[in-house]
Amino acid sequence: MTKKEKTMNEITINNKPNSRRNFFKKSAVYSMSAIAASSIVPISKLNADEVEITQKAPWGTKLGDLVDKYAYGIPSPYEHNNVRRVHDLLSSGDRYATVSMTPHHLQEGIITPNGLFFNRSHGGTAHVDPEKFRLMLHGLLEKPLVLTLKQLKRYPSISRIYFIECPANGSTGWRGPQFNNLQFVKGMTSCAEWTGVRLKTVLDDLGLSPNAKWMLAEGSDNSEMARTIPIEKVLDDAMLVWGQNGEPLRPEQGYPVRLLLPGWEGNLNVKWLKRLEFSDKPWHTKEETSKYTMLQANGKGINYFWPMEVNSIITSPCPEVPWTDLEVGDKIEISGLAWSGRGTITTVDISLDGGNNWVEASLKGLILPKAWTRFSYIIKWDGKKKVLLSRSIDDSGHIQPSIDKLIENVGVEGIYHRNPIVGWEVKSNGEVNNVHVRS
Repeated sequence: MTKKEKTMNEITINNKPNSRRNFFKKSAVYSMSAIAASSIVPISKLNADEVEITQKAPWGTKLGDLVDKYAYGIPSPYEHNNVRRVHDLLSSGDRYATVSMTPHHLQEGIITPNGLFFNRSHGGTAHVDPEKFRLMLHGLLEKPLVLTLKQLKRYPSISRIYFIECPANGSTGWRGPQFNNLQFVKGMTSCAEWTGVRLKTVLDDLGLSPNAKWMLAEGSDNSEMARTIPIEKVLDDAMLVWGQNGEPLRPEQGYPVRLLLPGWEGNLNVKWLKRLEFSDKPWHTKEETSKYTMLQANGKGINYFWPMEVNSIITSPCPEVPWTDLEVGDKIEISGLAWSGRGTITTVDISLDGGNNWVEASLKGLILPKAWTRFSYIIKWDGKKKVLLSRSIDDSGHIQPSIDKLIENVGVEGIYHRNPIVGWEVKSNGEVNNVHVRS
């Protein structure tokens, strides 16, 4: 088997933990401990004449809205830009098949609000009547069964935090900086707390045949999205979920029930679920033959490369969040997100000079497997041009590759599973642009 014929599951770069000493060139230019010991917030001198201080705020001169004005809470009108966005290049002409992108630059923490969770639809958003919902489980089972939503919810539930990512995430900038913003470069991923039942719990009740090696998951929407899942994943951490971030799934996320395969391609997490069939052979459905495959330079396609690779992105600064209001000497935080479908993020390194030198960032908040992880690094702004990069490592030893290393392994033809290091150029005036960094 040639290098180009390796599956994405096999692709790695110096993937042994003990290779890090040779892989990293740590820079001593910036002392993290010295910077972190003081305040990082640039504070202007107090202006005692500012009307915001000397006069009573207009919202404090009258009664506010009635508590029950909104039966379901809504964001502040001042946050009107914190919305998902779509683009013609990522949609069918009628927008029924499209993807809407999460605004990572305006997100806090690792939980994406339900109204901002990225959405990929192949035939529009289906609206399923929960009273008419039925889930059929059949094939190589001792007790084939059709479940209502109420019956499904009688199984013991669990809640877990996981990300979902479209395998095309990052494809918009693969061949060059096509979009000069973070939202369209890496917006096809989000992270949430999911509530449901482990699929293994249901199958233990129904009696899975030892001959069952594959499961077909099929949706009830217009596209009838269907994917083949190996039984090892089904019995590992697969879930049937009906809750997201403490409330029922939104219609666009597959209400009332979707499949959740933590860390694997988003399209495998079939929405509006209606059928699970078990067999000793895979199905080779449309979406895993004509779609969601990786075409290589030699003309051969890779399919069945399910886990999402180790990845990261700097969310501040970015083109939507420039540093144009900084003064020389101000301390500022470089922050972002890292994730891996193969395990837990262990390290994120930052480069300020396009990859010549690297420093280790701090991981903060919850650090969970197959979930977003926040990272942070603090610098003192010197008013000089920088090229910022982030590079993440997970506990399986996988390291986020450079653009050139990824091309070396899988060529340039395919658009899926593209997880190269992303670069932001910060100009001396603080403006930020998307740049490709090639070695």
